Amino acid sequence: MKASALRPFEELRPYQTFQNSKRLSTAESQKAYLKRQTSLLNLSIITQFFPPDYAATGQLIEELVKHLGQQDIDIKVFSGQPGYAFSNAVAPRYEQSGNTQIVRSRTTNLWGKRLRGKTLSGVLFTLRAFIHLVRNCRRRDLALVTTAPPFLPVLGYIVSLLFGMPYVCLLYDLYPDIAIELGVVSHQHWIAKAWRALNRRVWMRAQSIIVLSPNMKQRIVNLCPEVVDKIHVIHSWADPQKISPVDKVDNWFAHKHGLVDTFTVLYSGNMGRCHDIETIFNAAVELKDEPIRFVCIGGGAKRKELQQKIKQKGLNNFLFLPYQDKAQLKYSLTACDLSLVSVSPGMESLVAPSKLYSALASGRPVAAICPPQTYLKGMLEENSCGAWFDNGDSVGLANFIRHLSRDSEKATAMGSSARFSLEEKYTPKAIAQRYADVLCT
Repeated sequence: MKASALRPFEELRPYQTFQNSKRLSTAESQKAYLKRQTSLLNLSIITQFFPPDYAATGQLIEELVKHLGQQDIDIKVFSGQPGYAFSNAVAPRYEQSGNTQIVRSRTTNLWGKRLRGKTLSGVLFTLRAFIHLVRNCRRRDLALVTTAPPFLPVLGYIVSLLFGMPYVCLLYDLYPDIAIELGVVSHQHWIAKAWRALNRRVWMRAQSIIVLSPNMKQRIVNLCPEVVDKIHVIHSWADPQKISPVDKVDNWFAHKHGLVDTFTVLYSGNMGRCHDIETIFNAAVELKDEPIRFVCIGGGAKRKELQQKIKQKGLNNFLFLPYQDKAQLKYSLTACDLSLVSVSPGMESLVAPSKLYSALASGRPVAAICPPQTYLKGMLEENSCGAWFDNGDSVGLANFIRHLSRDSEKATAMGSSARFSLEEKYTPKAIAQRYADVLCT
């Protein structure tokens, strides 16, 4: 949408605000309007993914926007067209809800399942986001730039250099470090060197940096010690109103897929290159002759590889399902007795699995497969809501699954602790307040 198309809306705001307060005296209404104008933070959020996309980053941003909008923050979201959606291939170019405006660019999703296609789509989206910010930066006080796509923080840096617009970096993951760990590019490659150097400039100029785990903070501090005081660790979250415990006997999803009377181990979400799927597979091999079912919901680069291994081993204890609509998550996530979260070795300071918080909300125990220094280990131990297993410890994982399948009281107690920890620490309202504290300083 052209900037000129948005100006009439912006210009009507004072009149509309005045009309809404016409029951007050003229002096009172003017005072209220001036107070609103001085307290209101104008925030531009730039992210490629936003609902109806079912990508986790987009879902989280939507909930964050909802709660920030309730705190007198005027928000404009600039996003792309759906790349991961169930039925909506095209979303409205413009939407308005309360203090929040959503503007979507034209389609930028080209060959979405291929790495080159994703990269090109990200570049196109970044260019369109640059144009958007140039047209609107004089009316926005602050930009929140995400790493979806990975090089988007550079956009904040450029706009800040050109127009003095302050920005906050929200780092879901760290590049080029992930690409280096996956062997896509070498540590000494000129692209990696240039990207790391640019990252340091971006971080040093940013007003604040938000990361999702202590491991990610330490990684950035190691790379750029000068920014230690501007890094804030804010965890992801899940909405306890939308995802709540449901007994399997009362769960239509569990009935539909024959999971009610079988101890069910669930992996829900992306089975990507950063996730340890191998340990899960080997644990399933250990349990192949026991009444235990593994359910994998979602997609990702390792899904097909896992299916091939299962076929080669002749396993019949796996069920694969596609991503579920957001409205069904309450039932798909509770159609199990144990949830799995995994991080591959070397990735513990580069990614933070958001699926953990949905698992906590479901009121089920959690088993995390990750390196010992990962924050997931401490979270599960501190909240008594699951167990941690080192990468490759498939026997330990299998024994834990076997133990819980025979001790329903312990499984129930761990699930209750998981739900309690979510309600106490990781709700959208609590997390949004932390974001507001960072953005408004």
